[in-house]
Amino acid sequence: MQEQIREMIEGYYDAKDFLFVGRGLNFPIALEGALKLKEISYIHAEGYAAGELKHGPIALIDKDMPVMALVPQDAVYQKTISNVEEIRARQGRLLLIGTEGDEHLADLTDDVLYLPKVHEELNPLLYTIPAQLLSYEIANRRGCDVDQPRNLAKSVTVE
Repeated sequence: MQEQIREMIEGYYDAKDFLFVGRGLNFPIALEGALKLKEISYIHAEGYAAGELKHGPIALIDKDMPVMALVPQDAVYQKTISNVEEIRARQGRLLLIGTEGDEHLADLTDDVLYLPKVHEELNPLLYTIPAQLLSYEIANRRGCDVDQPRNLAKSVTVE
């Protein structure tokens, strides 16, 4: 998986902005992916609920905006596909993470990472890993020190 992600990022590592989108249980994964990308690569990144795209973020999508969409075959799959198609219609640069065997995703973009089908409630555990690996590989490719990101405290002090 890591080698595939390393190859996928070649068209994305130099982006100035990045969106991560997911629905339902996948929305917090989108937030985590965006947070990690910001922290270690210094790219402006935001996580959005895919169902909320029409409330602002869709206006930002163009040929220069990479969007990682989390698209497992779950209860909100068809709605997420609809969001991905909206992003594609605006020429957003799509990276998709989806379920093994979902050949429809390959029709939407060349950059698809497939993960095994698991019970829907386990998706957060499975899908967080590639979202974080994407951030790690982009930061490495940009020459960032992933072990000592700037301006991040290694400990929290409480008064």
